[in-house]
Amino acid sequence: MFSSFLRSIPQISIFHNTTSPPSITALQLLRAALSSPYPAHQPNAPPLRFNLEVLENKPPTSDQLRTILSYLPAATSAPGGVSPDVLVSSHPTVETRPTSTEGVVKLASTNLHALKWPIVVDWDAGRAAVGDVEGVKSILEELRKKRDGEMKEDEGHKPKGWFS
Repeated sequence: MFSSFLRSIPQISIFHNTTSPPSITALQLLRAALSSPYPAHQPNAPPLRFNLEVLENKPPTSDQLRTILSYLPAATSAPGGVSPDVLVSSHPTVETRPTSTEGVVKLASTNLHALKWPIVVDWDAGRAAVGDVEGVKSILEELRKKRDGEMKEDEGHKPKGWFS
């Protein structure tokens, strides 16, 4: 009876670097999904509905990074969980590889090139993509499946962070 109260518009954040080509592409995909038919090859399809928060040239906080790491797919996990190292780019200016989220934040605050951009997070579904446009497409496709009734709300990826 009250299940409509449980449904909310998904909250998606993109930590965006304005000089990163993958980040620019990801932001364009997210904005297009909000304003144009999604998927684009189906002109009668409605746009997706989600709240998009764009954080330009600002890395996530240490707490946000811990949550984001818990949202990354199992394929990127080491036996002890996902290492903060997966967030660090291979840019030539990166001299050290931090081993903690605090270290990643400190490094990124002094060198924006240190992070893999973009970092896209669907906070409600507990999914994240780091430095990967294909991961953003996967997040959008999951939203489309929910919208089109191909996946029930509880069949998707379960959050493992604060809200579980």
